[in-house]
Amino acid sequence: MGRNRFAAAVCGALAILVFTSAAFLGAQAPAAPQGAATPPAQPGAGRGGGIPGTETGWSTFQTQCAGCHGVVTRIGTAPMTAEIRAMTPERINAALQGKTHQGRTLSDIQARRVGEFMGGRPLGSTNAADAKDMPNQCRANPPMTDPAQSPGWNGWSHDLANTRFQTAAARLDAANVPKLTLKWAFGFPFGESNNAQPTIVSGRVFAASDNGYLYSLDAKTGCVYWSYQQGSIVRNSPTIGPVSGNGNARWAVFLGDGHAYVHAVDAQTGRQLWRVRVDNHPVARITAAVKYHEGRVYVPVSGSEEFSAGNIDYPCCTSRGAIVALDANTGKQIWATYNVGEPKPWKQNPNGVQLYGPSAGGIWAAPTIDPVRGALYAGTGDAVTPPESPLTDAVVAMDLKTGKVLWSWRSLEYDLFMGGCGGATRSEACPSPMGPDFDIGNSPILVTLADGRRPLLVGLKNADVVALDPDANGTLLFRVNPLGATPGATGRGGRGAIVWGGAASEGKVYYGTGARGVAAVQAATGENAWLFTAPGARGGTAGLGAAPTAIPGVVFEGATDGQLFAVNSADGTQLWQFNTAQDFDTVNKVTARGGAISTSGAVVVDGMVYVSSGYAIVAGASAGNVLLAFGTE
Repeated sequence: MGRNRFAAAVCGALAILVFTSAAFLGAQAPAAPQGAATPPAQPGAGRGGGIPGTETGWSTFQTQCAGCHGVVTRIGTAPMTAEIRAMTPERINAALQGKTHQGRTLSDIQARRVGEFMGGRPLGSTNAADAKDMPNQCRANPPMTDPAQSPGWNGWSHDLANTRFQTAAARLDAANVPKLTLKWAFGFPFGESNNAQPTIVSGRVFAASDNGYLYSLDAKTGCVYWSYQQGSIVRNSPTIGPVSGNGNARWAVFLGDGHAYVHAVDAQTGRQLWRVRVDNHPVARITAAVKYHEGRVYVPVSGSEEFSAGNIDYPCCTSRGAIVALDANTGKQIWATYNVGEPKPWKQNPNGVQLYGPSAGGIWAAPTIDPVRGALYAGTGDAVTPPESPLTDAVVAMDLKTGKVLWSWRSLEYDLFMGGCGGATRSEACPSPMGPDFDIGNSPILVTLADGRRPLLVGLKNADVVALDPDANGTLLFRVNPLGATPGATGRGGRGAIVWGGAASEGKVYYGTGARGVAAVQAATGENAWLFTAPGARGGTAGLGAAPTAIPGVVFEGATDGQLFAVNSADGTQLWQFNTAQDFDTVNKVTARGGAISTSGAVVVDGMVYVSSGYAIVAGASAGNVLLAFGTE
């Protein structure tokens, strides 16, 4: 029997055996018992130490399932990838536990991770993490004040320029930072990997996690106003903006999820105003905060396709990165600009699996808005399959009104990259040579200097810091390496990397570079200012790769081992430290633990510091499910 005929027979049987009476397993799971004072503790909170990361399920699916349950085509009666992604993680997991798939059986944790990635949230979280079942209910829900008229931190950065610099609204300085103590902790029920940065406006915290819920909390006490079940992981910061034409709603919370849906929710009540999917690819997703500006929501789109796309049975690759502009009142699409062209068939694997290109160029970070030039700036990901687009590994400027590409600056000319190409049998799609995976995954930072110049700064995966001139079509101003390596080199080898983002204040820009520490660079010249390194909680050097946050005189930085540091912005000397990788008593009585702080950073508002702890996307990371609030009073 030929390979494809055999696969068809196996997959047809699998479809009948595994997915009987559930071609779409999207039905709600049974509701949680009413009146439960304490939601049950989520399995695996705080896990790490070798456990596969929460998003490794897609890699398992690509290598063991995609040959039948294709992205583009199916074999026999097997459900396609998009159909499976519409199912609940509980049903997917139950179908795979102990079942043989093409002669192989997934381990319990592999089956769990496939279910959680494809379903978009941890097992057991549907209808079981609602605020109505929490003991820390706020006594009342008074009308929200105008977010623009009170201290706040709205989205990835509180400003359109993505400086991550909080000025007077911080109400905190270098003298008081050493006095910070923990005021309250909130546990995300059933959460496994917590890396979504909170938003604070009008005295309220808006926070999401991987458990499929958005919560509104009181910023001072952590009591809960409401929850909204969006149904899929959120890895980004909620963004608040004014809306009209939606009944009594005055302000909406906008957020994107792991299935590429954008949600608009009444900030006062948690009522859904609209929900729109901005990309129909089965593994399209929104990993970054959207930006609100003048009645529009600008949405960055990325995807997960390159994880193990080099598997010979996977029809690589058809996902594309994009910016999509939506009407904030209705969710109606205004424009969409993709970083690569429409994928087309280009060759086949020896087993007959069709391959496609071009693909990828995902946008993993929040875009930057420049009202002066009417432009949006975004960093883009690498290409996965050819032909390689000049808008990959680049900073791209787009017109705010139309989405037209105004200019672009590319950091690397050749960077075709995908995972799963290391085995003896690999896809014809595997690049040769393989690129170094130097996508730009952080938000450009627009700085205004004292002399009026406006450099646009971005960090690269080789730890280079680049400054462009947005007023001269992206002309390169400087490219430096604050760690002493040769700028432009593509090797890593312990030289550090800038992945998640930076902050800018007082004429300097700050980037976490991993184990090499936090580097401060003069924004005007690229000259080194200082380098902060710290011992790790378990020996060695702390990995300081999360996005820094700045206030006057202080820079906050999180570490992969869960430590949160505050350093003096003038010279990089340490001011304060707190270990978040521990168990916490929470205001909502949910079992919770902190872990790695590897992506999003601290948020500082009105004398308090908020941080999410527990990033565990990668295998072996320190998982967690807690939001922490610190204050000095």
